[in-house]
Amino acid sequence: MKRPVLTIALLLLAGAGYSLHAAPAAEDATVIARVGDNSVTAAEIRDAVRNLDANSQAAIARDPSQLSQVVRAILTRRLVLQEADSKKWDQNPAAAAQIARARDNALVETYLESVSMPPDSYPSQSELQAAYDANKSALLMPRQYRLAQIFIKCPKSADADTAAKAQVKLDGIRKRLKQKDADFSTVARANSDEPQSAAQGGEIGWVAENRIQPEIRTQLGSLEKGTVSDPVRLDDGWHILKVLDQKAPYTPELGEVKQQLAARMRQQKAQANSQEYVAKLLQQSPVEINEIELSKVLKP
Repeated sequence: MKRPVLTIALLLLAGAGYSLHAAPAAEDATVIARVGDNSVTAAEIRDAVRNLDANSQAAIARDPSQLSQVVRAILTRRLVLQEADSKKWDQNPAAAAQIARARDNALVETYLESVSMPPDSYPSQSELQAAYDANKSALLMPRQYRLAQIFIKCPKSADADTAAKAQVKLDGIRKRLKQKDADFSTVARANSDEPQSAAQGGEIGWVAENRIQPEIRTQLGSLEKGTVSDPVRLDDGWHILKVLDQKAPYTPELGEVKQQLAARMRQQKAQANSQEYVAKLLQQSPVEINEIELSKVLKP
């Protein structure tokens, strides 16, 4: 059974560590929505979206209507918090223990982050160049295809009647595509069973070769720009692909990957600094463990 969209949005906000309280200072305080005495501002919505994972942000970018679910999730959590506060739930022993653990975790994580952060000058241009040269082979971008598709839904587990109807639809689409002056995008809009790409005339955008299913990749290798593949049978149904454009494999110049490379180097440096800091603390205050008593801890 699928979870309600609002429940999923609540979980995403909880997992992102979204705060229900103060909004970021000096940002847009325009009230976007209210429920009871609670309101949510434009700044708080932006902050919530920034704290979502990359996939959730991409989903909102593709379908802005999902943003209303984020707003509902913020306000719903505030209603629950208001109820919990009114019942003094923070004094419940189990809740108090969990709050204490969360506080300790936040202090440890933020403190380690503060002492591990590399200086703003890191990495230098020479360090970036050295890292780029050492990892140049790993930076090779695979061949990329800009694709459009017509999808006919027919899972391999489908019954005979469903499979027969899908075959009739597939045959009709293939016949239309072979007609003189056939327009792939028009056929996709009218017939594809994948709504998101169908609305774009079948276009699914740029896809790296190594992220394409082997069955499709085999066909694409022999197709040139503007050509259409034979139907490809996958577990979910039939896929007819059109190659709108393609890019040959290439290694990006340092300028193209400078920001991503610098961010990765800073992350690795911070991790190394954190490990070094903790190792120094443990050297100053060695851990002593009574192994005999420890072996008894989990015994019934």
